[in-house]
Amino acid sequence: MSLFEDTYKTIDEPSEGLFRDKGSKFIAYSYPFTDENSLKDILSAVKSNHPKARHHCYAYRLSMDRSVFRVNDDGEPAGSAGRPILNTLLSNDLTNTLVIVVRYFGGTLLGIPGLINAYKTATQEAINNAVVVEKHQKDLYSIHFDYLQMNDVMRIIKDENLDIKNQTFDNDCKMEIAVRTSLVNRVIDNLSSLPNIKIKYLRSI
Repeated sequence: MSLFEDTYKTIDEPSEGLFRDKGSKFIAYSYPFTDENSLKDILSAVKSNHPKARHHCYAYRLSMDRSVFRVNDDGEPAGSAGRPILNTLLSNDLTNTLVIVVRYFGGTLLGIPGLINAYKTATQEAINNAVVVEKHQKDLYSIHFDYLQMNDVMRIIKDENLDIKNQTFDNDCKMEIAVRTSLVNRVIDNLSSLPNIKIKYLRSI
């Protein structure tokens, strides 16, 4: 695996975008997004802020796999809302990102091409107003080792610039460490060279 295969682009914090067309107003909200379980709460908050809006459409991407996504047209014609939002995320090469677009109907039908353009443009405006950052796909591992091995373990962690997510020190020590995907083989080999260390893969983060 090359050095850059674990690098992806996402947004650093929520942002907003706005597009108007023939009286309709499209307000886009973008969010850093890594947990599908949080979708319901985020969507509920947006709906509570815009109870009179006609539609609350959304799309999100997760992970570096372009096939991990979800779209929702929320009553708009099929393919006219969620898919343009997703396509805008894809064209900007963004992942781990959720965009919800709120539509207030202005009384004039826009047609399918008009809707596609509106949802796409509102989403792009939100992205333009966001801080785009590069992050690294990482794998989370737990490691168990004897306290007397602490110096050896910490040396590897320091040399590889690993993130310690959790740690418990006693006679039997436990850590959770985040390792860049592209460095996993080397790091695990180095740790495995230590006697009696136990290493367990937990999940990707």
